[in-house]
Amino acid sequence: MKLASLVAAGLIAATGSTFAADFSDTWIGYRYSSGYAEPAIAADVPKNIYTLAHFSGYKYGTNFFSLDILRSLENDPANRNSTSQAQELYVAYRSSVSSSKTLGMKYDLGPVRDFSLTFGFDAGTKDTAFAPKPLKLLIGPTVNLNIPMGFLDLSLLAYNETNNNGIVGKKVQFDTTYQFGALWGMFFNLGTPAKFTGFMSITGAKGKDGFGVETETETLMRTSVQWDLGTLAGLNKGTFFAGVGYEYWKNKFGNRSGSTGSKNSVPVLVAEFHF
Repeated sequence: MKLASLVAAGLIAATGSTFAADFSDTWIGYRYSSGYAEPAIAADVPKNIYTLAHFSGYKYGTNFFSLDILRSLENDPANRNSTSQAQELYVAYRSSVSSSKTLGMKYDLGPVRDFSLTFGFDAGTKDTAFAPKPLKLLIGPTVNLNIPMGFLDLSLLAYNETNNNGIVGKKVQFDTTYQFGALWGMFFNLGTPAKFTGFMSITGAKGKDGFGVETETETLMRTSVQWDLGTLAGLNKGTFFAGVGYEYWKNKFGNRSGSTGSKNSVPVLVAEFHF
């Protein structure tokens, strides 16, 4: 069965249970850095990034959805004939099905809390001359670990991507490859409640891009430390967080090492309002 069919089957299977949430958390977020990198752009690109996200649990697992609106402020023109700056929309969805909940199993394997099946997709669009329209499908096993004061999920996923190359005017079908993913959260108190959260993904080379150039292994890490500042203002615990983060991106979008704009390493300001 093709990867797209496997992911579609998983989405259909999860749909019936999505609304019976054991827990639910929805938030709007904000990120800013003055030094983002973009392929083929030599200068730093400052961006405002706005997020709407939702995470919930249901009888057999979890669902996560996020929508990012990315607005470039300089050095990233919207298209060949425009003086405005680029805007991008990016959606991510992940669902996990827990083996312990589905099969009624209990694990006594040290830090291992559970084994899950993870599946989902990413999709996006950006109004530049390149006009990317990525669609990424993912599916594979996840090991859910308990760590002191938090959690760590490790996944090995099959990854398939299609995209668009507006420069040469064609759709690009990449080879199916692997993605190793890590997702973590630690919760502690430093005078006020705080959290250290983030994710990392390592995506294997996926064949030739739209220019006929072989892609390379891509590494992305995005993490932050945020304090529950809402408690200082009399808000309920877990309502408003703010802090600092870090983003590292090597061979961005699979572009070759050393190519212009293929590497990103920047501090980020972050904030979240949960409701």
